[in-house]
Amino acid sequence: MTRYLVGKLAESLLAIWGVVTIVFFVSRVLGDPAVLLLPIGAGQQDLDALRTSLGLDRPILEQYVISALAMVRGDFGISFQHQRPAMDVVLERMPVTATLAGTALLFGTLIGAVAGAIAALKRGTISEFIVMVAALLGQATPVFWLGIMLILLFSVDLGWFPTGGSGTIAHLVLPGLTLSVFVSASIARLLRSSLLDIMREDYVRTARAKGLLPRTVFFWHIARNALIPVITMIGIIAGELLGGSVVIETVFAWPGVGRIIMQAIQAQDFPVIQAGVALVAAIFIVVNLLVDLLYGVLDPRIRRR
Repeated sequence: MTRYLVGKLAESLLAIWGVVTIVFFVSRVLGDPAVLLLPIGAGQQDLDALRTSLGLDRPILEQYVISALAMVRGDFGISFQHQRPAMDVVLERMPVTATLAGTALLFGTLIGAVAGAIAALKRGTISEFIVMVAALLGQATPVFWLGIMLILLFSVDLGWFPTGGSGTIAHLVLPGLTLSVFVSASIARLLRSSLLDIMREDYVRTARAKGLLPRTVFFWHIARNALIPVITMIGIIAGELLGGSVVIETVFAWPGVGRIIMQAIQAQDFPVIQAGVALVAAIFIVVNLLVDLLYGVLDPRIRRR
């Protein structure tokens, strides 16, 4: 297990380095942040002085080496906009994003699991038809459109919830609902398919032939094995949500990680872009590592590999 974790850690660090490297060079194509930071009409001398102070006058490869060595020490530089450490700017938005992500993932997983189980156990009935149509619509509906429609209905017309922002449970309802629709739809479809596949296995028929109670067969032999691909999807979705749901955070003016990264891209704030992307990549990797470890709990055969 130790060897496995060390190998995964090495792969993770390499992946983060690759992502940050790509972002470093791509972000430099966005333009010159000095032009945005100075007032309109600033002279060339002022622009040159600001570029020098920001280190943007050096060759790009030299900038990359300096930046890479600093990031190894955990230093992503000072934000051009906020004049504070870039990682601090990103991390202070993390609790807000985690609150939204946790809410959407919790309700989406619960609803999706129940709906998927109903669709599998009631195969060929009207219940399965309703669940699958709802799941298909949930996956096909663009989240930004759904968010806008919910704002128009519940905020503008009915006045039940705020149109955007954060701070109270009321602010959390609409963005959390919007994200949970896609989460629940994805989980319901995958869980139904996984349950139906497991139900056809020989060991399930053997368990039933032994006279085991239906609930024992379902929870111990069917559901436990059907959850493995579902956990993979939950891990991927959790990484996406914790990394910042850019579209939803923009639609609902939710001050999370995704929104601060988008604002940094618009302002060409290179340190914040790199810090945000590095944090998102790290979250994805940690979540997937936890999913791999959870496999061993659900399927003992994986622990023996």
